[in-house]
Amino acid sequence: MAPPSTTAVQEDHVALAEIELCGELMIAASGADGDRLSPDRIDEVLMVTQERSTGADRE
Repeated sequence: MAPPSTTAVQEDHVALAEIELCGELMIAASGADGDRLSPDRIDEVLMVTQERSTGADRE
């Protein structure tokens, strides 16, 4: 069997990171009071620091 290529290994790291982020969202959702997480709570869980642009900012 041939060793995995560098690309395959990099894709595995990306996939594992995505799985971890999904897990964090599921944990946050299981503890949420409502049916859904707010966009702000999702950003907090995913550690997003960018400011969201609103429709008024897109002129």
